[in-house]
Amino acid sequence: MTRDRFRRLVDEALASIPEDFRAAMQNIVVVIEDEPSAEQLAEVEIEPPDSLFGLYQGTPLTERQWAHGNVLPDKITLFQRVIEDDSESEDDVIVAIGETLIHEIGHYFGLSEEEIEDIEERYWRGEFPENGRPDDQES
Repeated sequence: MTRDRFRRLVDEALASIPEDFRAAMQNIVVVIEDEPSAEQLAEVEIEPPDSLFGLYQGTPLTERQWAHGNVLPDKITLFQRVIEDDSESEDDVIVAIGETLIHEIGHYFGLSEEEIEDIEERYWRGEFPENGRPDDQES
C-alpha cells in the first residue's frame, strides 16, 4: 500500500472519532513511520515476536500542570509496515489503524490500559452513538 493511501485511511479514521473527543485533542500530531526504532521498542519494553503498531509520546492530559504550555505537540506515531505485515487485507489495515488510534488517543487522555481496552471493545460493538458517549449516559 502506498503511503498516500495509508495516510488517507488514517485521515478517515481520525474523522470518524466522535466530535467531542476530536475537539478536546489539542497540540497533538499524528505521524506515519515504517517501523519503530530500537529506542521506541525499548521505551515500551516490546521485544519480538510482539509488534508495536503505534506509540503515544507526550504528557497525558491528566498529568499536565497548570503551567503546561509552549511545548512541542504530543505525538502519535503509526507504524505502517508493522500494521501491513500483520494484516491480510486492506480491511484488516483499516481495523488496525482504527484500533491503534483509539488506543494511542486514550493514552493522550490519560486512560489506563484497562480503560482503553474497555473502550475499544465497546467501540467495535457499536456502543458509541454519534455524540461519542456510551448509550447509557445522558448528554
